[in-house]
Amino acid sequence: MSRGLLVLVGLSAAACSMSAMNVHELVSALADPDVLRARCRALTLLDVVLDGFAPKHGYFPGWREGVDLATMESGSGDLYGIVFDPAGVFLYGFDHECDATPWREWPRAHWPGLLEGLPAALARYPADPELQFEGFFDVTVCAWRETGATSWQCGPVVFGLGESDGAGWLFGVLTDGSAEAVCSDAEDYYERPVDRQAVAALLAGAPLDPRTVGALNPAADFEAMAERARLLGYAVADA
Repeated sequence: MSRGLLVLVGLSAAACSMSAMNVHELVSALADPDVLRARCRALTLLDVVLDGFAPKHGYFPGWREGVDLATMESGSGDLYGIVFDPAGVFLYGFDHECDATPWREWPRAHWPGLLEGLPAALARYPADPELQFEGFFDVTVCAWRETGATSWQCGPVVFGLGESDGAGWLFGVLTDGSAEAVCSDAEDYYERPVDRQAVAALLAGAPLDPRTVGALNPAADFEAMAERARLLGYAVADA
């Protein structure tokens, strides 16, 4: 087998493994909160530079007092949100085609155990109207990590053979965190090539500079992108 084919087989196997991930694997794969927050900022800035009119990711500093919110919307009904609260981080996602969808029955109901064990300090978020759809917290996967904790947690959900909550589909790129995974996802979404070196710079937290912006989108205005970066809390290189 050729080296190139071996690489493709390896990437395919990794992708299959990631897509099969449920919340129990997710809580072991998630990065620490500070790393996760930086990754969310970088993904949002990448979308802003590539195409600010139809971004896949969002990052909203000060969404609530002292609280930031990161989001993803696939454009086909799937989404996630990550609430960065001083008390901890609350993560949720919705995969409309997975077994754990609340729409599997009526009235809608969460998969058993989904929110069981959610700390009181974070319990207000499922009840936040802005995070609900038609008066219901419409999600298939949830995880959380209290400030000071050393690991992520989730409820005692149980899945049968072949059942899924969509965790791998929703959070695979975020947990992988590599430039290759991010570029592949962006190329699929925007249907255009994406510069690996520029993406790696964003993921590493390198201050945004004209070279990175130009490599990602030659038509983008650097000063406009720099202003958007500052609003996200992302560093900008000195002129």
